[in-house]
Amino acid sequence: MTILTLVRHGETDWNSGGRIQGSTDIPLNDTGRAQAREVAETLASEYAGREVVVVSSDLSRAAETADVIAAALGTTVSRRMPGLQERSYGDAEGMDAPTFYETYGPWHAADVPGAEAWPVVRERALAAIAEVVAETPDDVDVIAVAHGALIREVIMFATDGEFPRQGERLPNCSVTTFRLDGDAWEMLAYAGVVS
Repeated sequence: MTILTLVRHGETDWNSGGRIQGSTDIPLNDTGRAQAREVAETLASEYAGREVVVVSSDLSRAAETADVIAAALGTTVSRRMPGLQERSYGDAEGMDAPTFYETYGPWHAADVPGAEAWPVVRERALAAIAEVVAETPDDVDVIAVAHGALIREVIMFATDGEFPRQGERLPNCSVTTFRLDGDAWEMLAYAGVVS
């Protein structure tokens, strides 16, 4: 059995401006760094006395958030994993949300040139998580710092589509926690909020 905590990275200037980042490597802004420190304090309290492995996406916004969390836990990030990168949005990267909807239509059904297919995002995210869990002893928890769309895909898989609900979003530095027991996923804490 493994406790897996998924943390979305802190805010970037593109987040605050409503722009689609995808695989574009946008750094945290000062608000994002403050959010990372806040969630790190919370996790340090929750995980006090427990052994934890911290991994992250290799994009800088997730990597920096993970570094702050790991430092608060008295450890370092063990791996930067391309499998935890945000979905590539192809030609839509850099667009603001209204322009995206006007150009491509509804978010999850949009056909964007060059964008990564949703099933591929889910498959690589689950493969990266499975790899880390397989390498981690049962009595060690895992914190993985990644990205909103990728975490949504994992949540949808784990809850058989029950979450996130329509209109819910995962805020920057939000935390969602699961208990993994073999192939069984149980959601223990959910970070979605109505937007």
